[in-house]
Amino acid sequence: MQAALNVNVLFLIGAALALFLWWAFRNTRIGLIVRVVGDSADAARAMGLNPNAVRLLATGVGGALAGIGGAYLSLYYPGSWTERISSGQGLMAVALVIFARWNPLGCFAAALLFGGAGALGPALQSVGVTQGYYLFYAAPYILTLIIMIATSSPSRTLAGAPGELSITK
Repeated sequence: MQAALNVNVLFLIGAALALFLWWAFRNTRIGLIVRVVGDSADAARAMGLNPNAVRLLATGVGGALAGIGGAYLSLYYPGSWTERISSGQGLMAVALVIFARWNPLGCFAAALLFGGAGALGPALQSVGVTQGYYLFYAAPYILTLIIMIATSSPSRTLAGAPGELSITK
């Protein structure tokens, strides 16, 4: 019971941040600007915005949040330093955003799904299931591949994806 209540503060901050970003993208001027720049650079220029500056700022904020995630991963998650600690989780983060259709609340829910898949191997091993535990450790990567295959199709666009992602330059 006590272990279930032992939640890292960054998890709670992440949940609050997902709610805040979901609200902010729909209800604030800054959210509208970010969405317009993501959907159409021409529309952003027509509004008098500099799409490159907005993209640079949004990328910087996203990079700062990714840095916080990396700090959590290296300082708290395993409890000690290990070589190749991220082990492909960046690819899973990209798949998570695509799977969640660029929705912050969907990203949080997908992160819980991917985290649950990642916890499957250690949880089964802790209750005595030792046969095929390598397969259970591979569950998040298999889930990533399944999601990437299921959500990719040359004949349709992803609902919710920023319009500028489909433009080749």
